[in-house]
Amino acid sequence: MKNGFAIIGGLLLLVIGLQAVAATDEKIEVVTVASGLEHPWGMAFLPDGRVLITERPGRLRIIEGGRLIPKAVTGLPQIAAVGQGGLLDVAIHPNYLENGWIYLSFSAEGKGGLGTEVVRGRLRGMQLVDVETIFKVEKKSSGGRHFGSRLLFDRKGYLYITSGERGDRPRAQDLDDHAGSVIRLYDDGRTPVDNPYVNRPGTKPEIYSYGHRNPQGMTLHPETGEVWTHEHGPQGGDEINIIEPGRNYGWPVITYGVNYGWGTKIGEGTQKVGMEQPLYYWDPSIAPSGMSFYSGDQFPQWRGNLFVGALKYQLLVRLELDGDRVIKEHRLLKEKLGRIRDVREGHDGYLYLLTDEGNGRLVRLEPSQ
Repeated sequence: MKNGFAIIGGLLLLVIGLQAVAATDEKIEVVTVASGLEHPWGMAFLPDGRVLITERPGRLRIIEGGRLIPKAVTGLPQIAAVGQGGLLDVAIHPNYLENGWIYLSFSAEGKGGLGTEVVRGRLRGMQLVDVETIFKVEKKSSGGRHFGSRLLFDRKGYLYITSGERGDRPRAQDLDDHAGSVIRLYDDGRTPVDNPYVNRPGTKPEIYSYGHRNPQGMTLHPETGEVWTHEHGPQGGDEINIIEPGRNYGWPVITYGVNYGWGTKIGEGTQKVGMEQPLYYWDPSIAPSGMSFYSGDQFPQWRGNLFVGALKYQLLVRLELDGDRVIKEHRLLKEKLGRIRDVREGHDGYLYLLTDEGNGRLVRLEPSQ
C-alpha cells in the first residue's frame, strides 16, 4: 500500500431528496499527494503534469513532480480573505498550450464592501504576469458569505462563473445584479451576443441564469456538454441543476430548505410556475462543494457517475444516473478525510480531492489492490 490508507465504503439506508442512499462496497485506496495546504479551495491540471491549487487566504500553489513547491506564485491581484471569501477557484483556458491563460476567481474589496471578481494571467516561472481583470460583481456589499465561485469552460470556449447572493436573498432575483447568478462570458471577459439579457434595459447582460443561492460546484456533462451546477441550500435544500439560458432557479422564492434554527418556511414553498425544479436535492443538507463527472479508465465501473464533495458530513457522494435522473446515491470516505472542498478527475484517470482544513491535503483515489 502507498502512503495513504485503504477503505471499503460503507453503510446504510435513509432518504435524501426522495432517493435512497445505498450501501456500497467500493474498494478505494487514498494516496496523499501533498499536505500542508492552508484551506485549499480549487485545483487545475496543467498539460505538463503540474497541478495548480488555490489557498483561500490568498496563495496560488504548484505541485510539480508529486511535490508541493514551498514558494507560492507571486503577481496575484489584491485578495480580500474575509469569512468564506479569499482566493477561490482556478481554471485553465481550453487552448492553454497556445495562449497560456490561467483564470482565478476571488473576493475583492471595492466601493461598498466585497464582491467576487475574476482575473486571467500567464505563468512565467513562479510569477503570474499579463494579469487582467475580466469580470467584477459590480455591487459590492458587507459580510463574508456566499461568494460562489466556480469557473468552467464549455466545449465552445465560453467561460461560466458562479456568483453567490452574498447572504442577501433578494439579490438572487434581481436581474440588474450579478449576485446569485451564473455568468457567461467570452474568454476575454466580453459578453456573448446571444446571452439571454443582452440589450434588455435594467439587466446585467453577463447573466446567463439566476435565482441561485451559493453555487460551489460546476462541471460539464461528458456526453451532452451541458453545464451542471450544485448550490448550498439553507437548512436543507442543497440542489443540483442543469443550467439553461434565462432560467430562474428559484432562490429565495422556492426552496426545499428552511430557516436555520427555527425551521420556518422560506418564500412561497417548493414550486412555482416559471421557476426551475432541481434535478436532485439533499435534505438534510450535505454542504456540497466541488463536482465532477467521471469518464476515466482507472474506475471503469464509475464511468458516467457524478461525484460531489461534502463539507458538513465530511464525505464524497457518488451519484448513479439514468440520463439526467439520479437513481442511486453512494456515500464514500465518511469522516475519513475531513471537509471535501473540491473534486476533479485528473488527466491520468484518477479522482483527486482537496480537503478544506488548516493543514489541507490533495489526495488521489486509486483502486485498492
